[in-house]
Amino acid sequence: MFAAERRQLILEMVRANGAVSLRELARVVQTSEVTVRRDVRALEAEGLLDRRHGGAVLPGGFTRESGFPQKSHLATAEKTAIADLAAGLVEEGEAIVVGAGTTTQELARRLARVPGLTVVTNSLLVAQALAHANRVEVVMTGGTLRGSNYALVGSGAEQSLQGLRVSKAFLSGSGLTAERGLSTSNMLSASVDRALVQAAAEVVVLADHTKLGTDTMFQTVPTDLITRLVTDEPPAHDDRAATELQALADQGVQIAVTGAANPPGGEQAPARRAALPGPRRGVPGGGLRGVLGDHPTGAERGGRVADLRRR
Repeated sequence: MFAAERRQLILEMVRANGAVSLRELARVVQTSEVTVRRDVRALEAEGLLDRRHGGAVLPGGFTRESGFPQKSHLATAEKTAIADLAAGLVEEGEAIVVGAGTTTQELARRLARVPGLTVVTNSLLVAQALAHANRVEVVMTGGTLRGSNYALVGSGAEQSLQGLRVSKAFLSGSGLTAERGLSTSNMLSASVDRALVQAAAEVVVLADHTKLGTDTMFQTVPTDLITRLVTDEPPAHDDRAATELQALADQGVQIAVTGAANPPGGEQAPARRAALPGPRRGVPGGGLRGVLGDHPTGAERGGRVADLRRR
């Protein structure tokens, strides 16, 4: 494929999806990431797109939100690995909330095998993934359906979460920075995600490396409320993503990186407590770690997390 054809295809992918990783671009145009990076630089010089660590986005600062059909084909291998690792955080008999997103949908598919689980969600896709799990109870929020990501949003969704208390919230988003935390491009989605956070003793963010350092319009979870981040290992050349991971670890976020036994910056960070109502995490920080840090056992959580099924 000639350079002009390759760059046109890259441009069309970015326009269609809003943001695309270098890995995905290289796979589609069937060339190396080094060549794709060169093409992206050339397109940026023409003002046609903006480079982001590990990918390319539409020009203009904040990235726009892609629809579900586009998101479902982006970073699929990374999302699968993240979901596999995050599923290990969930124990039998827990009550959790799971937000909307393609990565959380992958997580839900794995949670179908966890007996005695109660999952509260505003995502039709998460609910669908768990619909035939015999020993998992699914609780849907109310709200108005947002078709672009098959999620329930609005005051109905938020009100249905009032008074709820669970052990963990699993959330995704459009961007994650150490400065602002998790963010998304839609105001209604952000508002429901904030309500999900308020219901949980711990907050686990699922985000692939292309979202690291990306800032979008509406903040959902400030950094000091994020207990853990589960992500994939950034490419060797992606210094900015690695720097962002270290900055998050320095602020006490426990980092789990798929496929990394000993990522850099593995020192333990001091524990932090979040200013949320009721019991909060208070677990040791883990720095940049290839495996998840210790988390409370089911017995320890039993005394502080209400069993939804008894409500």
